[in-house]
Amino acid sequence: MPMKPVAFTMKLLPGNEVEYEKRHQQIWPELEKLLKEAGILSYHIFLDKSSGTLFAFQSLSEDNQTGSLAGQAIMKKWWDFMADLMETNPDQSPKVQALQKVYSLYSK
Repeated sequence: MPMKPVAFTMKLLPGNEVEYEKRHQQIWPELEKLLKEAGILSYHIFLDKSSGTLFAFQSLSEDNQTGSLAGQAIMKKWWDFMADLMETNPDQSPKVQALQKVYSLYSK
């Protein structure tokens, strides 16, 4: 299945590392289902503890519908739930900095 790689950063507020990880370990099943249905094939988040920078990497299906996620009630509810832990926009969505892909290595 063809996929589209997407990477971005977000910013965790100081002192929230443990709680951020805990909330993601207990992600709501209905949110996980929505993300998969939108075409997110895999989603990984890494933390740089020294800076609070979260690095996220997603593999998206070519026909993904991730652009529609912001309008979904469960997505907005998750953003509200997470807003006390990270830098957010006025609508509570995380502040995201898109990253440009500059290199890939694939094994056969």
